[in-house]
Amino acid sequence: MSHQITVQPSGRQFAADAGETILDAALRQGFTMPYGCKDGACGSCKGKVLAGTVDHGKAQPQALKDEEKAAGLALFCCARPQSDLTLQCKQLTSGADIPVKTLPSRIEKLERLAPDVIEMHLRLPASERLQFLAGQYIDILLKDGKKRSFSLANAPHDDAFLQLHIRHVAGGLFTDQVFSTMKVRDILRFNGPHGGFYLREDSAKPMILLAGGTGFAPIKAIVEHAIAEQCRRPMHIYWGAKARADLYQNSLPERWAAENANITYIPVLSEPAADDRWSGRIGFVHRAVMDDFPDLSGHQVYACGAPVMIDAARSDFVGICKLPEEEFFADAFSFSTT
Repeated sequence: MSHQITVQPSGRQFAADAGETILDAALRQGFTMPYGCKDGACGSCKGKVLAGTVDHGKAQPQALKDEEKAAGLALFCCARPQSDLTLQCKQLTSGADIPVKTLPSRIEKLERLAPDVIEMHLRLPASERLQFLAGQYIDILLKDGKKRSFSLANAPHDDAFLQLHIRHVAGGLFTDQVFSTMKVRDILRFNGPHGGFYLREDSAKPMILLAGGTGFAPIKAIVEHAIAEQCRRPMHIYWGAKARADLYQNSLPERWAAENANITYIPVLSEPAADDRWSGRIGFVHRAVMDDFPDLSGHQVYACGAPVMIDAARSDFVGICKLPEEEFFADAFSFSTT
């Protein structure tokens, strides 16, 4: 049996399945509320139950005192609804709402997605979780004090592991290690989340989601978050790459488009190889957007890729296609070998 949960002051509603905690139900359906350990110990997810009853589960006494329970407070990571509920809780809608942490992690998986792209899964300590907004990034902290930034490719509700898409940069201090000596169970430290590249959920405008190469990673996170929260805004995904092999998860956006009427997907290759047998769009990916949407005045654009792509898209979308400058959100990838 499921229970309906209404959150004030936003008025947002979602359902919790039988035996499901309030937090798990919220995250599964794209509602981002504060949390920390997910284990009833830190108190970060504490909020008030305005109406209805809950089972407090494994909430630990130091995080939720008896007098707090009596006052209607609960830890949403542990509390399970026993009736329909009305809660008082703030929805996180900006990066400033989320604390930045420095944490250790263990490499759980290294999967080659393309000759020069590896997907890395990072497992956090059992008592820790990283809260973030879809599209944000983390800094991997290297032993010499340097850092390397990578966007999170997973949506916040899918946080068992942190997923990174790492492209090999020849001579790269970090990526050379990833593609040669790094192995499962190695330890990496990181700091995050960071960045202002995330979905603006207070808008109803159609979205252009523009990715170049591994800029697909944060776009993937944003789309999966939007699907989880049952967002019905039109989403037009454009993924640009050099050759067919560089569209390293092409079947995934194809599936999104097949399963969701509000999603379209247009892959674009700039230099398809002869054996690619490519019959799709060719050229610069942002030019494909301009061909399809000569007037962007009523849209939002989320763009992630190389700085040259971001700069060209911003200039042309704003200057030619009438996109309001404040509706262009971007994350430019740069690569370093030092």
